[in-house]
Amino acid sequence: MSGGDLTPPVPDSESPPAVVLLSGGLDSATCLAIAIAEGFTVHAISFRYGQRHQYELERAVTLAETFGVASHRIVDIDLAQFGGSALTDPRLDVPKADSVDQIGHDIPITYVPARNTVFLSLALAFAEVIGGRDIFIGVNALDYSGYPDCRSDYIATYEAMANLATKAAVDGGRRLKIHTPLLTLTKAEIIARGLALGVDYSQTLSCYDPGPGGTACRRCDACLLRQKGFLLNGITE
Repeated sequence: MSGGDLTPPVPDSESPPAVVLLSGGLDSATCLAIAIAEGFTVHAISFRYGQRHQYELERAVTLAETFGVASHRIVDIDLAQFGGSALTDPRLDVPKADSVDQIGHDIPITYVPARNTVFLSLALAFAEVIGGRDIFIGVNALDYSGYPDCRSDYIATYEAMANLATKAAVDGGRRLKIHTPLLTLTKAEIIARGLALGVDYSQTLSCYDPGPGGTACRRCDACLLRQKGFLLNGITE
């Protein structure tokens, strides 16, 4: 299902509906599997936001089909019109390195201003419409690139705001919960969890700067962290 179909899906009466942010990458695929394993009827949402790595959306569609989600929407927004990130501005180069040890500790130029705030706001609207109170997002505060909107204090503050901003919470007592099951896991632990849940990681794409056909560059932060995680699980991609 694409973003063009605006008919709200009917929630499954036997299991609660949840919205899962599905980028098509390793973390979001694991998050999707966890939400399903926890008994939620999943409605996936992906975003075409002007990212240079739009191949990830093809993987999101495949993952949604593989896991048999109740619905999958791809929402078009244009963060590229603002620029400010190597993921949305072709004039900026995605940083590359030869090993994880060379990844810097400052917030990198691949940070997209307000991205998770925008994504969560749209997921929040979707959840309220379908009668859901649960949103899953695959943010991680350990093996990640240092983004401020992937940290626990940000998520807790956003959740508190959301419960002041929705009719469902204010009038209906349906308080929102943002699930971050990967927040304190290493990349190796995330992969191990996903493998145990049957995730086929060959269906995912983590690269920030893929080549033709979605070939991973293997030198951006996302690629290097992914490679490290698989190697620690005794797997070579």
